[in-house]
Amino acid sequence: MSDFEGLAALVTGGASGIGRATADLLAARGARVAVLDLDPSSVRKPLLAYRADVTDDASVRAAVAAAVTDLGGLDVLVNNAGVGAQGTVEDNDDEQWRRVLDVNVLGVVRTSRAALAHLRASAHAAIVNTCSIAATAGLPQRALYSASKGAVLSLTLAMAADHVREGIRVNCVNPGTVDTPWVGRLLDAAPDPVAERAALEARQPTGRLVTAAEVASAIAYLASPLSGATTGSALAVDGGMQGLRLRPAGR
Repeated sequence: MSDFEGLAALVTGGASGIGRATADLLAARGARVAVLDLDPSSVRKPLLAYRADVTDDASVRAAVAAAVTDLGGLDVLVNNAGVGAQGTVEDNDDEQWRRVLDVNVLGVVRTSRAALAHLRASAHAAIVNTCSIAATAGLPQRALYSASKGAVLSLTLAMAADHVREGIRVNCVNPGTVDTPWVGRLLDAAPDPVAERAALEARQPTGRLVTAAEVASAIAYLASPLSGATTGSALAVDGGMQGLRLRPAGR
């Protein structure tokens, strides 16, 4: 499939996990792809790599400008960089709240702000934000993370309204629990990693974790020119968590 042939894409947090799977898939489907990451040292050609900290506006603007110059323009922005958090509203202090919101919400703002002028020049401009099922489902021990992703969902809708008449589509994906290095670290830190993994798998009706490749495919769908009538949408990639209510097995 070559629906991205001739297009240029930028993926934040693209050195690993969902971001890396997305960057690789877009490149395989014909796009010229640049990755922005805190540590892009593992990124290899044909991907271009740039160091950027999404909490630092100057860093973001410099990296986006360099990437756009090297790519020869910009058609697709994937705002994927993010961090996680666990706990109730009592468990994270103000500094932690500020840090997570700074990365997960303002990171989207900074990168989009730096990219918009370039996207306006594209005939197939698209922004896809990596959100989460935590934006639409009440999950225990995820107060801060859920608040940040709820903001990303609302921001996606507002951006879609703001920029639709400029020819820029804005959508988001809402993954369930994805089998990424970050989730792996959470499991390693659990008192019983095997039991914790089983619990995470069981809360998704499919009975397994989502793969990074599955989320990447959803991002590519929303970013593709073939989805030109889709904007202001949130696509769940969550193993059925959002909409399915299964009866217990055997009943």
